[in-house]
Amino acid sequence: MTADESELRELRASVREFLDAKSPEEAVRKLMESEPRFDPAVWSQAADQLRLPGLAIPEEYGGDGFGLVELGVVLEEMGRALFCAPFFATVLLAAQALLASGDKEACARLLPGIAAGRTTATLAVAEDHGSWDPAMVSARAVPDGDGGWTVRGRKCFVIDGTTADLILVVARTVAGPTLFAVERDATGLAAEPMETLDATRAMARLTFDAVPATRVGAEGAGGRIMAKVLDIASAGLAAEQAGGARRCLEASADYARVRHQFGRPIGSFQAVKHKCADMLVQVELAEASSREAARLADEDSPDFGVAAAVAHACCSRAYMVAAMENIQVHGGIGFTWEHPAHLYFRRAKSSQLLFGGPAVYHERLLDRLGI
Repeated sequence: MTADESELRELRASVREFLDAKSPEEAVRKLMESEPRFDPAVWSQAADQLRLPGLAIPEEYGGDGFGLVELGVVLEEMGRALFCAPFFATVLLAAQALLASGDKEACARLLPGIAAGRTTATLAVAEDHGSWDPAMVSARAVPDGDGGWTVRGRKCFVIDGTTADLILVVARTVAGPTLFAVERDATGLAAEPMETLDATRAMARLTFDAVPATRVGAEGAGGRIMAKVLDIASAGLAAEQAGGARRCLEASADYARVRHQFGRPIGSFQAVKHKCADMLVQVELAEASSREAARLADEDSPDFGVAAAVAHACCSRAYMVAAMENIQVHGGIGFTWEHPAHLYFRRAKSSQLLFGGPAVYHERLLDRLGI
């Protein structure tokens, strides 16, 4: 199912109105210091009123059957508002991993709860080294003798790892990296929050001590699943980054119009004009690249992998430029804890590093290009 331009505008307007009401700066700051790092009531409203968790889940599993284009609109708005919710981990990582596994039984069992907003989920891949490459996974899974599996190891940088009801874990078997499903209340599972640069995106360290698990997909298929998930997640993250970059540009332009120095708005000075113009170029490029990647994903184009890698590279750079220049335009106040500019800078930097940082995603682009 694909929405037309008018429907996309209506979707954007509805999501923005919701987030303006539910995710103002004061709400974001309150949630940054709370546990859980999101408001369950707001999450329920996002599911019940807007059906956001099920937007891109196939209709056969209780979703609405839309694609990455529609999901990108939502993510742009969430990035713009720094929305604190388990949306990225649940919808972009866990749900897409289930779909990529090709395991219809697991999808039928787990996706309806995600689509309805009753189940939050996450994907645990990276370990102490922070790499999302399945070849680097050292956590191990072994058969338990009763048809199930047990997982041992440690995972780090797990988004919403302390609150997710369902954890999808990539662990190594004799056949190679494999995807497993673990319930939040499973015996032997321990979770502790990690202190990171960006407090608006909660991360956790998970320890698995012979934790009961259910295999998802074929044994040894973890590498193939993760390749697809990383393409989709990179494109989704790019949309979120583009939304945040656009908000930084808007904040800078608004401030440049009202802040006066030497009897005139600072926006009239050439140096400030150049900063805002450079930000605009970066933001426009970010939006174009992320939206093109989403379009190719929905068309099932063979060029999607390249487009996703390009979008992640472009949007990471654009968000960093916009976030840094936003601080510069605001001057001394932009560096203070009381100003939101630093919140966007922290999100920009953490998003740039989320899947490995510039060196890794440039290598991913070369890999997708076959170079």
